[in-house]
Amino acid sequence: MKVRFGYAVISKTLEAQKLFRTLTYTNYQKENGPLKLEEIINHNLDGLEEIIKYNIKNNIHFYRLNSSLIPLATHKKVPYDYENKIKDRLALIGKLVKNHNLRLDVHPDQFCILNSTKKEVVLNSIEILKYQANILQMLKVENPLIILHIGSAEDGKAQAINRFVQNFNKLPCDLKRMIALENDDKVYNIKDTLELCQRLDVPMILDYHHHLCNNDNLNLEKYLEAIFSTWNSRVPKIHFSSPKSKLKKEFRSHHDYINVGEFIKFINIMKKVNQDFDVMIEAKMKDEALFRLIRELKYLTNYTFIDETTLVI
Repeated sequence: MKVRFGYAVISKTLEAQKLFRTLTYTNYQKENGPLKLEEIINHNLDGLEEIIKYNIKNNIHFYRLNSSLIPLATHKKVPYDYENKIKDRLALIGKLVKNHNLRLDVHPDQFCILNSTKKEVVLNSIEILKYQANILQMLKVENPLIILHIGSAEDGKAQAINRFVQNFNKLPCDLKRMIALENDDKVYNIKDTLELCQRLDVPMILDYHHHLCNNDNLNLEKYLEAIFSTWNSRVPKIHFSSPKSKLKKEFRSHHDYINVGEFIKFINIMKKVNQDFDVMIEAKMKDEALFRLIRELKYLTNYTFIDETTLVI
């Protein structure tokens, strides 16, 4: 069983360089919008290239893209043709990704709610998904993945899931093939999410911390084989984080680092499916949390590491 580690968006090692910047519509209006936007987009593309090179040099094979790489990309009052402006640059970065066999995905922010009861929110969510798909396509990412939560539970789970299905079916076919669903920490547990993934024929991402927060006493081990089978021939992806504390009000929040004892317990559960998978470390200290976990695992276990971020059991 081979396990690869990755992290999301920001490298703490490179944080001082402020690789990514954003721009609000208010500031766009104040600051000669098109020129300021182009300046920030070029800065962000430089940052993306820098972080990809950092990942390559440190044998980090798995990375989550910044979902706000192009600020205001879906804003109706910002008529900026970002696709033609950046396609050549993203193609070059994409070659770097392909040459080093990196896995990239993206996770839209909390405003992307495909099953909202508000028509405007659904339309905006579809535009967000189309934008994320465009970025992945311009990078020529192999097996591109856009990660979603099921979202709203308004009117009850059954109605909300039906709304998700109806709106999912409105998406272009190539976009549908990019979607993966993740269980959440409040409403949709692993059973809910798995059943919807099977219904839509999309992959399911197991978030272990979310399962601890929201499990309805479901036995994870009974669901693992079915969860992994949603990936067909692709390597499954899992999210792992540790709670900020055991206090109820802080348990759902992410810790700066990963609890190594809990991670070893998790690996022992995963041994029973004996299948390769990738783990996205969702800790506030990002790549520093990843490498600290690796050091602790090397000290506490007999796992075999084949490079800086890949172990074999």
